[in-house]
Amino acid sequence: MRTAGLIITIILLKISLSFSQDIHWSQFNDIPIFQNPGNAGHFNGDYRFVANYRDQWRSVTKPFSTISFSTDMHLPNKKNIGVGLLFFHDKVGDGKLRTIEIQGNVSYLLKLTKDSMHCIRPGINIGMNHRQINWDQLYFDNQFNGVYFDPNLPTNELYQTDRKTNLSCGVGIVYEYYKSKRQKITTGIGFYNLNRPNQGFYTQTIPRDIRMNIFAKGLYKLDIDWDIVPGINVSIQGKYREINLGSSVKYTLVDKAGTYRALYAGLWYRNRDASYISIGLDYQDWFVGLSYDVNFSKLVPASNLRGGLEIATRYILHHFKPKKIAHRVCPDFI
Repeated sequence: MRTAGLIITIILLKISLSFSQDIHWSQFNDIPIFQNPGNAGHFNGDYRFVANYRDQWRSVTKPFSTISFSTDMHLPNKKNIGVGLLFFHDKVGDGKLRTIEIQGNVSYLLKLTKDSMHCIRPGINIGMNHRQINWDQLYFDNQFNGVYFDPNLPTNELYQTDRKTNLSCGVGIVYEYYKSKRQKITTGIGFYNLNRPNQGFYTQTIPRDIRMNIFAKGLYKLDIDWDIVPGINVSIQGKYREINLGSSVKYTLVDKAGTYRALYAGLWYRNRDASYISIGLDYQDWFVGLSYDVNFSKLVPASNLRGGLEIATRYILHHFKPKKIAHRVCPDFI
């Protein structure tokens, strides 16, 4: 049992010290400007507010938790320019490694055809990234005396600091084919951490790896009430590879006279890690999504197949636009 506990501790330590990896989400299509800066301002409405929460590995150790808020809009006088602001806070492992990031995003809409069937949206983001760790909460192999783990032994780790703050920048582009409200395809590619900021807590420089993110999603009408919503998201960062793919089905309950309700249910897969189910609800301008990961990686002996719970919410605000009524002037004499 002690050996197994030590192995699990080492695995979790490696996860906690994977400083070069960015956060990830299961509901990747429901955090749009994190997915690609070209998504900023791309929606029907005036303001979009998005909140996401992820809780992972609660059955293994202290849970890895991530929370994110974002808002975006297109400029009132220039509908082809979108701007957005993203904030997220991530806390992982026994060392309470915290990552706090604030990103500003700008996108520009280019119509490739007059009917807007084909469009591209290049975008950029610039962010401030802060990371902090509590070294006193971590265990190292030097504290194993050959018989048992002794927390009073020195770690012999030569770290320089317990916090780092730096700037990061990224670019992205999104292409959309829009045939109708219920038949469209969106795909994009983005590159992040292009300036390779130093995030090392040790004395040597440890540049954060560039992350490349590729996604594609579609919406296809099956019949009068049913749609299929497939998607794929690929992230590559250093040695890290993640592929998420799957699909949801959408059932429209009502869509008439200003009333809109729809339900979603999906099955998804993450390579070498987990499968997960998702459900969602559209209610007027609100969306709420829920997913749960079933883990099948090498951590199964500790996780017991339990992975992560994730919640996504979205609200789109529309300005009230009163109708212009033309008044006819009555002449004094007829």
